[in-house]
Amino acid sequence: MVHGSWFMEEKFKSEILKIHELPAMNSELILVKPQTHMNASGIAVSKIAKYFKVPFSDIVIIHDELDLPLGKIKVRVGGSAAGHRGVESIIEALGDDKFTRVRLGIGTLHSQRSERDRQRADTERFVLELFEAVEKPKVKHMIKQAVEALEIILDKGEESAQNQFN
Repeated sequence: MVHGSWFMEEKFKSEILKIHELPAMNSELILVKPQTHMNASGIAVSKIAKYFKVPFSDIVIIHDELDLPLGKIKVRVGGSAAGHRGVESIIEALGDDKFTRVRLGIGTLHSQRSERDRQRADTERFVLELFEAVEKPKVKHMIKQAVEALEIILDKGEESAQNQFN
């Protein structure tokens, strides 16, 4: 388990958790919470990737996903942003899509509206809504699964995580 304190680092426009060595993998782990608007997440990700010389293949982005049912997670490497403006910003800022994504489903159960009928303004409002009390156990379980997926990615690689969660 990673221990430490988050702190704001203005030059990265992010909160970061102090770098921790992972002796078993002979590497370091940097946890980042961009403090830009979600649609500008790429600014923070590219600043950190450049500063720490992180290869795109070592970047893991954990994000919400409207196209997955609430509580479902999927692991994916590369590909389009599929309409997710934060992922789109990261692809644009890096100039590459070859990073890993852990997609956290927030769709369908969290809304009575049809996914296809939702307009942009409705989507923005939807993703910012709090989860209802009946949804919180699914969300809590999903977060635990996301942590497990990240551990598998770091320990055994993306393919193992995909095999387990997709």
